[in-house]
Amino acid sequence: LCIRDSAKVLGHLPDQGERLSLGFLNTLCEEIERIHPPGARVIICSDGHVFGDLIRVPDDHIDAYADALGHLIRDADLRRLSVFDLRDVLGDLPHGAKRARVHQGYAPTLEALRAEVRSEGHTLALYRGITRFLVDDTADFTGTRSALQRECRQRAYGVIQRSRAWGELIAEHHPRAVRLSIHPQPIGAPKFGIRLLDAPDVWTTPWHSAALRRADGTWTLMPRTRARQLGRLVHRHGRPSHYEQG
Repeated sequence: LCIRDSAKVLGHLPDQGERLSLGFLNTLCEEIERIHPPGARVIICSDGHVFGDLIRVPDDHIDAYADALGHLIRDADLRRLSVFDLRDVLGDLPHGAKRARVHQGYAPTLEALRAEVRSEGHTLALYRGITRFLVDDTADFTGTRSALQRECRQRAYGVIQRSRAWGELIAEHHPRAVRLSIHPQPIGAPKFGIRLLDAPDVWTTPWHSAALRRADGTWTLMPRTRARQLGRLVHRHGRPSHYEQG
């Protein structure tokens, strides 16, 4: 879970993009069970509270999103899926206290990370990519473009620190799990990249886009403003769900 920009998504709660993604993950587990009788299950590790202050997403929106995701799993009887977040680790502590505890316990120092950005090409590319993402998804900044870029470069370091911390925490709590990521991963990384749905590029996720059902019945993800040009809005259970062509 990251920023749900109104130019890209239909709202701060899960919609058809998430429904399709959950269905894909549950089907993946079923397919594994066909050739590996013990089967598999997927634990969806929701990192929203880890980054909430850095990506400017309200904590109540993050809670509402994770809770709604759990409801979707139960309503669709997707028994091979579950959700894991900081509430499972630190209970009802204030969100800021949770973030501070995770950062202090697991994150690399800023000095060490800056040295890695200078010396490691992959980390430099990641830092630049996150900076661009933060610049593009910051809609309410009132200063100059250069000031926004400086601020987002600072936040990008924090995002990488928290990402490393979250990874260490997950490894500690799920030591025998095979880790998947919804983002591309380099060869030899501790996670395997997995693509949830068809999209124009590998970085597009359901929580940064809207789902469009094409005229041929296939689905794709794209920014809401683009999907609105191509199809009509469909509501489900009283909330915007997706767009349809034809």
